[in-house]
Amino acid sequence: MTFQHCKSFRILCFWLFLANTLAGPLTASVKAQEQPSPSQATGNNDTNNKQSGGLQPPDTADSNSRERDSSIQLGIGDLVEMTVYEVPDLTTKTRISSGGDVYCPLIGPTHVAGLTPEEAAKLIERRLSAFLKDPYVSLFVIEYASQGASLLGEVAKPGVYPVMGEQHLFDLISASGGLTEKAGHSVTITHRSDPDNPVTVPLSRNLSDNPQSNIKVFPGDTIVVRKADIVYVVGDVGRPSGLLMDAGGLTILQAVALAGGTTRTAKLSGAKILHKGQAGMTETPVDLKKILQAKAPDVPLQANDILVVPSSSGKILAGRTLEAAMQAATLVSVTAIP
Repeated sequence: MTFQHCKSFRILCFWLFLANTLAGPLTASVKAQEQPSPSQATGNNDTNNKQSGGLQPPDTADSNSRERDSSIQLGIGDLVEMTVYEVPDLTTKTRISSGGDVYCPLIGPTHVAGLTPEEAAKLIERRLSAFLKDPYVSLFVIEYASQGASLLGEVAKPGVYPVMGEQHLFDLISASGGLTEKAGHSVTITHRSDPDNPVTVPLSRNLSDNPQSNIKVFPGDTIVVRKADIVYVVGDVGRPSGLLMDAGGLTILQAVALAGGTTRTAKLSGAKILHKGQAGMTETPVDLKKILQAKAPDVPLQANDILVVPSSSGKILAGRTLEAAMQAATLVSVTAIP
């Protein structure tokens, strides 16, 4: 190989080395330009999720709010015991004041109403850190005076019942002794966290018939078991009385049957329904005779309706005439005996 050939070879090797050296950074730069940034990748993923109709992440604020509602919160009148690790002199028992404050040694009154025991302990720790190094506070609730739900209406023992942990509607109804005979078919629940939007759920006397009605109950809730709707049957019937309406309502024939039926002197064609509305008392004639003969539709009754079954003067007169004739015949028969 000549000297000229060696020089050319060395020049070729130098250019190959230079090309390989520069190729690495250039390729990495191109890849870096093609690779999206984390924020761009997140935006692209969000866009793809929206375009593809994928599931969106849950609203953490709403989730935290629901969890907070179901947790036990401190309230006015609760009796708590505070202990500080390795500082026994700071152990104290105190009741939360009407202003929602609890008295703590060194730091004085601390507002804890509306907080969970864990949140209140963390708050006291932060305030004690001005006097102690890394304090550890334990807050134990001896008596919950505010963690109750008011159960009113048609239950055996209305009152305020404690709500500890996860409680449901049927738990409180059972604790109250169950429903009364006059209980209706719906319950209204007003949550302390949302007093302007009460919830109404259906209710049957057999609680297992409506398991979906067994909703959660939180401290501070007000539960009202409403009284059943009543219709009244008066006049010439076997047992004039007020009748509780079932969930499906009550018709004229059903009401008459529950009232013991009509008597022999009842004027079936003269029955009427008295209904009190916003415009006052209204009267609706009812031909009970045709309804009994299936010649007219059975009419449903509304709450507080009064079904009046009058007496027939003709039947009463005929009955008295027959009774007088029977008495006369008896008297003649007795006189004829020698």
